[in-house]
Amino acid sequence: MKKIILLTTIAFVLFSCVTPIFAAGLGSANSVAGSVAGKAGVTEKNIEDVVGTGINAALSLVGLIFLILMVYAGYLWMTARGEEETIKKAQKIIISTIIGLIITLSAYAITKFVTGRF
Repeated sequence: MKKIILLTTIAFVLFSCVTPIFAAGLGSANSVAGSVAGKAGVTEKNIEDVVGTGINAALSLVGLIFLILMVYAGYLWMTARGEEETIKKAQKIIISTIIGLIITLSAYAITKFVTGRF
């Protein structure tokens, strides 16, 4: 039951960020996108901007996963009622999550440092 609640919560959080997009004809898609971009003040992008947007999106997703796992581990720990096995499981999730976050932020820092040299 707990797994179903967790999976439902994760699915709700991930899919609540998605807005519906109504498809236009492929022929008019470029002109519509161009007019919307012009009204928004967006000009042509270079590869650095596109890669930066992708990295920011990936880091946002990693942050969201970190938050969900930390809340889940905290919930496990708070509802353990003194059961050592559940507490150890929660501690293991917290430690693994923090290590994963440190690795991800280190990779971002290295990427930022290397791309800043070019």
